[in-house]
Amino acid sequence: MQDRESTEEIYSKSVEPVLDVHEKPKPAQWLLLSSQHLFAMFGATVLVPFLTGLPISAALIASGIGTLLYLLITKGQIPAYLGSSFAFILPITIALGANSLGEVLTALFFSGVLYVIIGLVIRLFGINWLMNLLPPIVVGPVIMVIGLGLAPVAVDMAMYTDSGNQEGYSMLYIFVAAVTLIITICASIFLRGVLSLIPILIGIVGGYITAVLVGIVDFTAIMETGWFVLPDVHVPFVSYDPTLNVGLMIVMLPIVFVTVSEHIGHQMVINKIVGRNFFKKPGLHRSLIGDGVSTMFSSIIGGPPTTTYGENIGVLAITRIFSVWVIGGAGVLAVILGFIGKFTAVVQSIPSPVMGGVSILLFGIIASSGLRMLIDEQVNLDSKRNLVIASVILVIGIGKAHLDFTIGDIPFNLEGMALAAVAGIVLNAILPKEAPLRDE
Repeated sequence: MQDRESTEEIYSKSVEPVLDVHEKPKPAQWLLLSSQHLFAMFGATVLVPFLTGLPISAALIASGIGTLLYLLITKGQIPAYLGSSFAFILPITIALGANSLGEVLTALFFSGVLYVIIGLVIRLFGINWLMNLLPPIVVGPVIMVIGLGLAPVAVDMAMYTDSGNQEGYSMLYIFVAAVTLIITICASIFLRGVLSLIPILIGIVGGYITAVLVGIVDFTAIMETGWFVLPDVHVPFVSYDPTLNVGLMIVMLPIVFVTVSEHIGHQMVINKIVGRNFFKKPGLHRSLIGDGVSTMFSSIIGGPPTTTYGENIGVLAITRIFSVWVIGGAGVLAVILGFIGKFTAVVQSIPSPVMGGVSILLFGIIASSGLRMLIDEQVNLDSKRNLVIASVILVIGIGKAHLDFTIGDIPFNLEGMALAAVAGIVLNAILPKEAPLRDE
């Protein structure tokens, strides 16, 4: 990546916005414009708590308040929306199966702390050290591991009435998942404009209607739940005891380096769309710190870590409405949704094959985006060095390799994606820079 000062020319091109960063929309437009961003992030944001078992209402509130915190920390200068991070789905799911809620949420809290520390280091020393630590040859394969590691989850939801239990194999579930997947694909390929940015939401709605028609939706909770209820959030020392588990932290923290790289990539795209160098003002460090503080808040109330969302960046590109007031309005709407009991009950009533259908495409796209990074950055896989790094990351991550050991009385566990990321970082640091596979 180029130095921040040398990128000034890239972002100085004139971009004609419909609404610029600090312009307020008219009251009649505000709700509609903010709703566009809400719909763009909605499908993916609720899918994360749905898969991990964390409260959906907590994820919505964390997304909304996290976005408002981000806007505050970046001085209202960067139009970015924060939603639930997919990178943490598998680690959270595995961790909750073997650890207490307090241990998991505490580890996620320190993931946000690491974001803040990285932001402060970038403020002091610039960004080159981070890009040397996490070049595309490391980040691309790790992103592929994230998507491919989640593939069995999507397939199980699409095929079995009891996830992973082959006795629960259901052709009816497969039919609903297939219809959902087809609707999602068609929405992604054939729709235009803002609708092209919400294929996940369209797929979930279409799949839900299909599930209702074939009779696999249970409406009991929807009928029994009130319209306005206190959200299902976890409160420290009330619903869980914050507990420090060093081994679990070692599993979670390496993932932060991957999501930080994703964050920087998103920030570069926003810079180009808006036509400003946000790396310089208000500074990349503020953007990362904002993301970290949002993740810290989310973990406190029981939500998943947050990250900037490509879907909402797409809304900026298509509408040319860059107003942070619109982004903030979407955050407020997300918080309000967290208090609407009927809405949360409807989301919780979505059958697993519907989520499985959209997840087949979504997780595949995540894996493909890692491959795309290698192509876009023109990573040379004719190099022995690059081939070794990518190969080791993929097999360790997808094969779910793990290290279990103790130091003193403290147990440590490093597995799957986290171990793959660590292996990639170490190999990138120690292998010679030039090792061609064949003579040129």
